[in-house]
Amino acid sequence: MKKTEIDIQNFRELLRKGLDLTFKKLLTQKKAQNGFLILSEKGEIKKVSAAEINN
Repeated sequence: MKKTEIDIQNFRELLRKGLDLTFKKLLTQKKAQNGFLILSEKGEIKKVSAAEINN
């Protein structure tokens, strides 16, 4: 493997971890506020209570 390929893989892994942490933080905040998340699933918009989502 080339060094650039390793750097790209490392960057993608760090990006995934960052997105995961961001979503967990959003979910925690929404649960504390009894809030909702608006999600798109297969092109269909769904409103989901944050309390219904397990970590």
